[in-house]
Amino acid sequence: MEAIAVKRRYRARGLGKRRTREAIEFYIMIGPWVLGFVVLTLGPMLYSLFLSFTDFDLFHAPRWVGLGNFRYLFFQPHPLSPFWKSLAVTTYFTFFAVPVGIISSLIIAMLLNAKIRGRALYRTLFYLPSLTPSVANALLWIWILNSRWGLANAVLRSVGLPELRWLTDPKLAIPSLVLMGLWGAGGNTAVIFLAGLQGVPSHLYEAAEIDGANWWQRIWSVTLPMISPTIFFNLILGIIGSFQVFTSAFLMTDGGPEYATYFLVLYIYEEAFKKLQLGRGSAIAWILFIILLFFTLLQFWLSRRWVYYEGEAPR
Repeated sequence: MEAIAVKRRYRARGLGKRRTREAIEFYIMIGPWVLGFVVLTLGPMLYSLFLSFTDFDLFHAPRWVGLGNFRYLFFQPHPLSPFWKSLAVTTYFTFFAVPVGIISSLIIAMLLNAKIRGRALYRTLFYLPSLTPSVANALLWIWILNSRWGLANAVLRSVGLPELRWLTDPKLAIPSLVLMGLWGAGGNTAVIFLAGLQGVPSHLYEAAEIDGANWWQRIWSVTLPMISPTIFFNLILGIIGSFQVFTSAFLMTDGGPEYATYFLVLYIYEEAFKKLQLGRGSAIAWILFIILLFFTLLQFWLSRRWVYYEGEAPR
């Protein structure tokens, strides 16, 4: 009995040493990431939070103003202030672009999931546009949507339709940017949808087909519920991405015409880097963070009503 007890003690001691060694190796491996996160992400975030309560123009020391920056943004004297205009434009773009992007990406993913010849080639061709750098993509679409000699109006003329002032019409500026977003609909979002579609068990389709379900009924009753976690994931990423639009608006319209594409991030850029009001720019950035956090938490709360996880107990 004593020999067994000694053996157990040695075994426990050896197990403890191995766990300690694994823990040390873990912290050594994760250390560079933690250091980079603290120095390059968390540190600047906390400093920007401090700056949001100060008046800082880069040339003088920060001067504490408390909630002065936030009062300026929310209660500017004229009714259509740049902050509220940019927030309205960003919200309008989000509610327009996110559903269009998700639906188009899902349709492309379903087409690329079909069992056809050359499927790998089609997947590559649809994914390639998403690899285009954002600046090159914006320059390309500036030419396509040019009102005088652009490709889009040339196509409209060829079929006898009237030409449109795509980027120079306040009513068409946002739809033009949404149209441009379809260029990359076969990118990362479609790839994520494709992975979700490939995870749907085939026997569910077979059972639905035996029950007499048609194509649309199989999509509605089998495909969409089974990939609802994927839809939820892409919805969260889509909302976050739509609130952070900058490059296309900056290069293609610079916020115009008539502030039609004056997005919130563009407003941050102008306040922080053009006017050098870094304290005010930090305040806008934290307001944007709170908005994104609110929409994310709201989606998590609403997901309990429509997102289905396989093996989850009924609610």
